[in-house]
Amino acid sequence: MRLDVLGCSGGELGSHRATCFLLDGVLAIDAGALTSSLSLGQLSRVDDVLLTHSHLDHVKDVPLMADLLAGRRRRPVRIHASAACTRTLRRDVLNGRVWPDFTRIPHPRRPVLALAPFDRERPFRIGRYRVQPVPVRHTVESTGFVVGDGRTAFAISGDTGPTTRFWRELGRTRNLRAVLVETSFPSSMQEVAERSGHLTPRDLAAELDKVDLGGCPVYLYHLKPAHAAEVKRDLAALRLRNVRVLRRGERIAV
Repeated sequence: MRLDVLGCSGGELGSHRATCFLLDGVLAIDAGALTSSLSLGQLSRVDDVLLTHSHLDHVKDVPLMADLLAGRRRRPVRIHASAACTRTLRRDVLNGRVWPDFTRIPHPRRPVLALAPFDRERPFRIGRYRVQPVPVRHTVESTGFVVGDGRTAFAISGDTGPTTRFWRELGRTRNLRAVLVETSFPSSMQEVAERSGHLTPRDLAAELDKVDLGGCPVYLYHLKPAHAAEVKRDLAALRLRNVRVLRRGERIAV
């Protein structure tokens, strides 16, 4: 599997792009940087979008993408989201006021988008990929994932504060090749991180002690652009093994 990092920041500022990963050119995980990173041809090949949660920096390109793809696909792009995230998209985004309802445009039988709610307690399939959802802790319903193709797997935490189920799931995942973990604020902003449902480097060190990853690389994302330099200094001081910050534009083989 090939995972392209289209965006890996916890916001947008200058060259920073919001969270968005593209798996094998066809499955997007979160939608913070699709339209700013892909050509129209590349965007047309994205068949599915898997959302961790409903916050703007993770869903903002769903409506923008729909507008660009109208009339360019025979099948709708499937938007896989939890029940709460699906409700938010219907009620607060694709509601005809904030954005047209592209689940009914150009025709209810031939829409640009199809919302596909998933059960956060059950694995499901997206094309050739098996997706194991894992509920995590955030200010809204948020979900981490373990994604595999039958040979290898990778995991992504989604936006989360300290959690247990995600690490427990990783402990029983075979052929795990990469773990992507959010780390948003510096340790000096511990209270802000706790109140907003995010991790600091101090939290990350404690989280990694919950499981033996056997040397599997850990990639950090969702650093807040205004605080990224301080987060990196905190991480350097901790000297965590097999841990590094992701860069926009890189590709991970998993």
